[in-house]
Amino acid sequence: MSVGKVRQLYVLVGDIGGTNSLLELFAEHDGEMRGVKEILLPSAAFSSFDLLLDRFFAESGVASTSVAAACFSVAGPVEGGVCAMTNLDWRIDEAALSARYKIAEVRLLNDFAAVGHGIASLGEHDVVTLQRGVAQPHGTRLVVGAGTGLGVCMLNWQGDGYAVHSSEAGHTDFAPLNATQDALLAALRVPFGRVSYERIVSGPGLLRIFGFLQDTGAGVPSKQLREAMQKQDAAAAISEFAVGKLDPLAVRALELFITVYGEFVGNMALTTLSRGGVYIAGGIARKIAAKLGDGSFVRAFTDKGRFADLLRRYPVHIVTDPKIGLKGALNYLRNAD
Repeated sequence: MSVGKVRQLYVLVGDIGGTNSLLELFAEHDGEMRGVKEILLPSAAFSSFDLLLDRFFAESGVASTSVAAACFSVAGPVEGGVCAMTNLDWRIDEAALSARYKIAEVRLLNDFAAVGHGIASLGEHDVVTLQRGVAQPHGTRLVVGAGTGLGVCMLNWQGDGYAVHSSEAGHTDFAPLNATQDALLAALRVPFGRVSYERIVSGPGLLRIFGFLQDTGAGVPSKQLREAMQKQDAAAAISEFAVGKLDPLAVRALELFITVYGEFVGNMALTTLSRGGVYIAGGIARKIAAKLGDGSFVRAFTDKGRFADLLRRYPVHIVTDPKIGLKGALNYLRNAD
């Protein structure tokens, strides 16, 4: 459908994550789609997506029947218009949402595919460059991002624009590269059996790294850090204390996290030959951008033996726009047939 033809009706887009869900209503003004109402809700506070949507419509004061089309980027694979969320016990169905809320068109889109659709909307002030490299015109692009989970998507040039391909590569097997990572893998096999990269490169993963280091005698968290971990999101507290160099154990945990993160992104860059650029998205990257920029991430990214020189030529950027998922969902909806 062409959103540009909608008159006096709303378009609803949402970035639905395992931790938070950001939803925004758009309306057309003078030929442009402009946001008119935005609400952030804690995903885990609701037992289903329907209940979260009910709250959104109640708080926005807009009836669902006033929405002409909706697109939700969701943290999980989408098959046949249905998504079983990876980190929430939610099943989201396009047809069921359309019927329940009387919305003519409802689309589901993998959350990192949505980020991929938003890349074209980025300006020079929406990224921080970690490695300038040399971007190949129309070269394959890679998007990776750690948050509650670990998202991946790829973009390749087709005709007159980029086609976006979703992926669940974050769930590939973790491959340790040194003795410390060997020990981390062995420790995580106890609760999980098979250990994927997402078990490590994510918010919960940072917490697991921290616990592993503490259990193996690498250090003891300060009283201040322990108190902060109780008062707020524990992984966020570790990141803050690490970036501020306020706790040695937090610093070690974040360093190991960034090393594995860089190694994984390097693996994905080799897999896709992403000469068009690598984009690091997700909430964690925005919060630790200064630490990612100290060189440790890029060193791990390029540490690929005979292919190190190849990866040094790939541009690497941090996406700093927190609404790129929403913008991508809107772009996808506007270009949908």
